Amino acid sequence: MYKKLGLMLFLGSMFVFMQAQERVVPIPFGDMNNWVTRKIHESGIIGGATKSVYAVGPTQTIEKNEAYENLGGSPWATSNVFAKVAGISKTNVSVFPEKRGDGYCARLETRYESVKVFGLVDIEVIAAGSLFTGSVHEPISGTKNPMRMLNMGIPFTEKPKALRFDYKIKMSGESDRVCSTGFSKKTKVKGTDYPVVVLLLQKRWEDGKGNIYAIRVGTMVLRYDKSTDWVNGATYPIHYGNITKEPFYVEEWMKIQDQERYSTNSKGKSVPVKEMGWGTANDMPTHMVLQFASSHGGAYIGSPGNAMWVDNVALVY
Repeated sequence: MYKKLGLMLFLGSMFVFMQAQERVVPIPFGDMNNWVTRKIHESGIIGGATKSVYAVGPTQTIEKNEAYENLGGSPWATSNVFAKVAGISKTNVSVFPEKRGDGYCARLETRYESVKVFGLVDIEVIAAGSLFTGSVHEPISGTKNPMRMLNMGIPFTEKPKALRFDYKIKMSGESDRVCSTGFSKKTKVKGTDYPVVVLLLQKRWEDGKGNIYAIRVGTMVLRYDKSTDWVNGATYPIHYGNITKEPFYVEEWMKIQDQERYSTNSKGKSVPVKEMGWGTANDMPTHMVLQFASSHGGAYIGSPGNAMWVDNVALVY
């Protein structure tokens, strides 16, 4: 009896010790309480409306049709963009601030974005809500290769043990996804649309020609397959080194070069980050890619109605 009691006390003290040792570091602006509101006036040919385009950063309002650069040290970019194609100003908004308690959270949603010329629907595309560490090259000048317009990842040289955040999920209920680029007929893409969270820690380097390469140091990938109410303090471990033999490894989600991501090189040019292989558990990262998205599968693919809410994003050490 006394041995069992002693063991219980020991385990309890270890739990308290481990909790005391845990260090939680909020990602700047990760509480989602501060938003920049950009008032963008769209061109008259497509209706001439003034749209609110939101960015995560120090609270302020900007009333100009101008390219946005991250303000106040915010590491966050979104799928909300200002585009100027053939002289026509247009916006896309799929990430919104939403009141939550005494503050705000981010709502990411997958929706149709339409362009009406002289009152007629001309282009309709699928726009997924995406919140990620990095920046966007504005104004967007076309729909070809949209990933090239995103500078994915921020400098980061630490090795946290986990990612922690609050979330809520709403699934569309559709069994398949839709591909709608605006320039061809809508098509069905087999498979349910899942909101996703991706965290990659990469060790990057650049060669003399400006090409950027990387090895994968840390990995954390999630897909959500059911609607939920708010889940607070959800904590997911970051796995280091080569994880291909681990029981949780899913090739489709976690493989090297799972998709093409871009970064700005030392010459100021947007180039693909060529992920070459797995690092070791002892390698130190140089960059962190963290993305929350209401859909998966690439640009212009998703199920309208999917939504993900995110709040209080932090790293655990």
